[in-house]
Amino acid sequence: MKTLVLGIGNDILSDDGIGPRLAGDLSSEFKNPEISFQTLALGGLDILDLIRDFDKVVILDAIRTENGVPGDVYLFTPSGFKGTQYLSNLHDIQFPEAIKLGRRLGIKITKNIRIIAVEISEDRIFSTEFSPQIKENYPQIRRDVLRILKKVVTRDKS
Repeated sequence: MKTLVLGIGNDILSDDGIGPRLAGDLSSEFKNPEISFQTLALGGLDILDLIRDFDKVVILDAIRTENGVPGDVYLFTPSGFKGTQYLSNLHDIQFPEAIKLGRRLGIKITKNIRIIAVEISEDRIFSTEFSPQIKENYPQIRRDVLRILKKVVTRDKS
């Protein structure tokens, strides 16, 4: 089963770079050649070329919710995900609609897509450093994401 773990975000916008950072850091935990790790700074329709033809896709991304605590980790399906700046950007269509459109166009896109999102506090300052809250909590965030990722990659068949 070919699996893609895709870290999405902009690594020069502070906490928004959490997806690519996690993808890079966690890739060493998986020695299975059927699991690929990649990063991307775009979303919407741009994501379709990367996720096509995989049996399973796990997206690692940042999220900002109204009452979220920086460092909280969430697991979503595309239908339950409201979007982030890059997974669904303002100049493109929302991620769930991109998936639907891709399927209508005949692009092979798995139904087995999961999104692991990390609550962040800062994504508007140009910096390659995380905010103090994310920097301090990164070891725990990494452990939480790794635990969820292992479960999704090895057991989640839906």
